[in-house]
Amino acid sequence: MENEVSQLLQVRRDKLKELQDDGRDPFKITKFDRTHTSKDVSDGYTTEERTVEVRGEEKQVTAKISPLNGQRVCVAGRIMSKRGMGKVGFVHIADKEGQLQLFVKKDLLGEEEYNRFKKLDIGDIVGAEGEVFTTQTGEISVRIDKITLLSKSLMPLPEKFHGLQDTDLRYRQRYVDLIMNPDVKDTMIKRSKIISSIRRYLDAQGFLEVETPMLVSNAGGAAARPFETHFNALDEDFKLRISLELYLKRLIVGGLERVYEIGRVFRNEGLDTRHNPEFTLMELYQAYTDYHGMMDLTENLYRHIAQEVLGTTKIVYNGIEMDLGKPFERITMLDAVKKYSGVDFNEIKTLKEAQAAAKEHHIEYEKHHKKGDILNLFFETYVEEHLIQPTFVMDHPVEISPLTKKKPENPDYVERFEFFMNGWEMANAYSELNDPIDQRERFKAQEELLAQGDEEANTTDEDFMNALEIGMPPTGGIGFGIDRMCMLLTDAAAIRDVLLFPTMKPLDK
Repeated sequence: MENEVSQLLQVRRDKLKELQDDGRDPFKITKFDRTHTSKDVSDGYTTEERTVEVRGEEKQVTAKISPLNGQRVCVAGRIMSKRGMGKVGFVHIADKEGQLQLFVKKDLLGEEEYNRFKKLDIGDIVGAEGEVFTTQTGEISVRIDKITLLSKSLMPLPEKFHGLQDTDLRYRQRYVDLIMNPDVKDTMIKRSKIISSIRRYLDAQGFLEVETPMLVSNAGGAAARPFETHFNALDEDFKLRISLELYLKRLIVGGLERVYEIGRVFRNEGLDTRHNPEFTLMELYQAYTDYHGMMDLTENLYRHIAQEVLGTTKIVYNGIEMDLGKPFERITMLDAVKKYSGVDFNEIKTLKEAQAAAKEHHIEYEKHHKKGDILNLFFETYVEEHLIQPTFVMDHPVEISPLTKKKPENPDYVERFEFFMNGWEMANAYSELNDPIDQRERFKAQEELLAQGDEEANTTDEDFMNALEIGMPPTGGIGFGIDRMCMLLTDAAAIRDVLLFPTMKPLDK
């Protein structure tokens, strides 16, 4: 088998050398003036019923008539299939919009060019010129009288019937995956449209898109372990950011009032179907609002994206329908835990009582965990899987929310929500903490956790503290996981299916 593949590769290289020796090196061609894509040729077609003769028998076919019928076009793409090859041949080429059939006839091309055409391989990239017409069997095609080899494919594509199915290989060779699997290309195009839709919505709401540093001396704003690196010019250690929060809040202090950033963040964590160590996060901050304002924004944003990109507010993921058109449910974490576990944390007053409840329900907790941490463990264990329809889970314990404003009527809890769909956390939002004295105490508590071995705890960011002391207005903030959003809206099974180049273990390991 290996010898057979080597022979196929050599044949293609021999064809290239023959072209080069003949002064027809495709790699010296610098441009091709394409006038139309496959979509341009076929979009807006009409149909007509025809009676055609196939192998001596009359047959009814529905013929597609292109609006460009009879017009001359220049098209280009990759050869995906070839058939025929007597005096007549058919080729399908693929471009960014889809596939298009080329009708090739010896009488039109001339004998010399037709013989060169017959030597083309599947995978070659060609440019072709000719007239749009409908074949006898009813397919929109281009009857070409000129074809130019623009790039020689020296490596065969996977066999067409089975395509590229090896999941690991698909992720490693995404370029081949995009060629062979149109649904993958469609997913990636939708991802781009989703991000564009987010920008359009936020820009229309008066938000300003900004960019903040990826290399930071203090990686804060989330509970996560950072990647570390070294900057040679300054001889200083830096970290890759784990969040966008602290710099965006500085801009709120500076008076920009409505800001957002869509960017990569990096967390030194594991790989699974919903986690990649580098992922796309969108965070926004709005002055003079709170977490209720962020709930309203989230509802409206999700509906806008679904309607604009998918044409509907009802989405289906893994066979389950979720309706973004209905008002999203709003429930406190306390009520959610009581609803799904039967445990009422309003009745649990001390850490010892919380630990006893955890032991009774076989929930493992760590030595440093406080009552609020245990409430959150109950939530993760009993509640998350039930949150299929769009749901805001509000009012989290203060212990797990170091950057959030406390509820005035109950300082054990904060004005925070997490947005859930399909049992997944899709967004995290706060009424942002703008009290610098309280914030310093929260950072101090985080540093104590860090000293106890919690690698995800924050450290005090003195410049951020200085900004808060300058004064930050009441502010609502939220972070959206863009990759999970794309998974839901494209019905993708794993986060790697919506990342063009996901993180992969090296092949030699």
